This record gives sequence, structure tokens and C-alpha cells, in this order.
Amino acid sequence: MLLKVKDKNFVMTKKRYTHLFFDLDHTLWDFRTNSFYALEIAFRKFGVNKVYSDYESFFQIFTKYNDLLWEDYRNQKIHKDELKRLRFQQTFENFGISGIDPMEINDMYLDEIPKQKVLVKGASDLLDYLKTKRYLMFIITNGFREVQHIKLNNSGLDKYFSKVYISEDIKTPKPNYEIFEHAVKSSNAPKVSSLMIGDDWEVDVEGAVNFGIDAVYLHNYTEDEENKELTTQSGKNIIYHISKLSELKSLL
Repeated sequence: MLLKVKDKNFVMTKKRYTHLFFDLDHTLWDFRTNSFYALEIAFRKFGVNKVYSDYESFFQIFTKYNDLLWEDYRNQKIHKDELKRLRFQQTFENFGISGIDPMEINDMYLDEIPKQKVLVKGASDLLDYLKTKRYLMFIITNGFREVQHIKLNNSGLDKYFSKVYISEDIKTPKPNYEIFEHAVKSSNAPKVSSLMIGDDWEVDVEGAVNFGIDAVYLHNYTEDEENKELTTQSGKNIIYHISKLSELKSLL
């Protein structure tokens, strides 16, 4: 059960963090924008535009299937190769497109997406600030190992992080207890001084507090504006609510 705490400053003065764990996609690296650009390259190179010209609709449907299949993948309902194939197969079926190998276009998409460099607004400025404050920073991500490190290198994010923990390497995805345990223990991070920052309530936030560390929930408040000024508490752990990365400066 979550307890709403209206006095954020009172709660924050009680905490001193030393180890910061960030989600990558949607939190620092702008997955939606970068996916849009990468998929458009594959869309044109494979000639999809010759049989279906509305790329924005194609992208919206692809994103819908991709999100649903990633949820199945996290829940171990499908394997990695099934996710890769089905997200394009289902998109093609939706538009009645045939004659294109789903795995071949997926390979091009995965080749192009880590080349994209758009970051979430405020990411570089925040990380520069945190680096000057000498925080130890880490990534915990559910993405594929073959693209996550390339994303970090190409976007310039790699210089900020001591270690990158990828679910595929650890053999368990967020929000499972084991991936947080592995990351925190491997980083020699005291749980009481550790903070997880992410955009997904179930995967990042609930995963972190269930393990026993505090969390920051990055979201846009489109459904519940009142939460913008609230901190929530789950057991002994605090959850901070922010609408943009720059707000983290007031917490850290």
C-alpha cells in the first residue's frame, strides 16, 4: 500500500544516496524517437513504402505490437527470436503486406536503431551534474545485449556509467528481484544509499521497491496531475515522482 507524503523536502532531507541505477530506454535514451528513425530506414530500404505509404500509421501499429510482445518476453511467454519475428509479422499482417521476411527487416532495424543518438530531454545536463557530484552511476536495462552497449557508445552515455547490467546477461529481466540484487551487490552498493530511476512503474519502480531500494518514477502526469507534488512511500522505501529529468537535481 502506498502512502502519499505531501512534504517532499522533509522526506528528502532524511536520505543520502551514493549509488544511482538508471533505466536506459525511455528514461535517458529516447527509444520512441530513435525507433521511429530506425524503422523508417528499414521501411524504405525493404520497399514497404511501395505497397503501403503511410509510415506514421505503420510505426504506430509496430510500436503497439512491439510493446505487447516485450511484455510477453519479460514474462517469459515468448523467446527473443519470437519477439523479433512476431513484431514485424504481426505488423505486416495488420496491413496485408506480404513478401518481406520479418527476420530480415528486423535485422536491419536492429542494425539501425543503436546508431540513433536522440536522448530524453535534459539527460546530458543531468548526468553532467551528477558526475560533478561524484555519484556512482549504473544502468539496469532489459534491452538486447547486441544493441544496448552500442546505444550507449554512440550516444555518448557510456562515459557516465561504471557498469551496465543487461537482463539477457543476468538471465532475468526487471522487475524480477534477482536483477536488482545482482546489480546492487555487484556494485558494492548499500541498499539504503541506492536509488533506481526509471519510466516504467511496474518494471523499474515496483521492481526496485520490492527489492528494497528507493525509486524515482519519471512520467508525464497526463492522467493524475495531483501526483506531481507528491512523494509516495511503500513500506520503508520512498518513491519520488518527477515529470522531467531536471527535477532530479532537487533530489540529489
